[in-house]
Amino acid sequence: MIYAEIKDLERYRGLGAGLDRAIGYLLGNPLDGLEPGRYEIDGNRVYMNVFDYETVPEEEGFFEAHRKYADIHMAVTGEEIVGVSDLSRVSVKTFDEERDLMEVEGAVEHYIRLLPGKALITLPEDAHMVKLAAGSPSAGKKAVIQVYIG
Repeated sequence: MIYAEIKDLERYRGLGAGLDRAIGYLLGNPLDGLEPGRYEIDGNRVYMNVFDYETVPEEEGFFEAHRKYADIHMAVTGEEIVGVSDLSRVSVKTFDEERDLMEVEGAVEHYIRLLPGKALITLPEDAHMVKLAAGSPSAGKKAVIQVYIG
């Protein structure tokens, strides 16, 4: 897991070609004004989804992980809490190989406040529960870049 200001992501170049492409894209393309949808950066290897959503209480959250992709989570507007746990400390309930989506259950180890201007990079060893309300549920817009790392 990496939690940093988007403007400081340059220091994480060199961790992989896909992450380098994603970081380059983020540093050269502001998130403000993006419409919901999918944005291709490098085909299915690096792409971004932007969506409007409502945050939820933790008991309604979805705890997930991926085997082949890292996620770069960014709040465009609003804020959310993201719960993160090491994958070795949770149990896998289901795995959809085609979507590379693992549903997991267990305790959250860390809570990260995701605000505009920040980026949270979750790697395959990081189970993450997203869209958690920071207090009362609220509306927001989020961008997630998915980066294939094999």
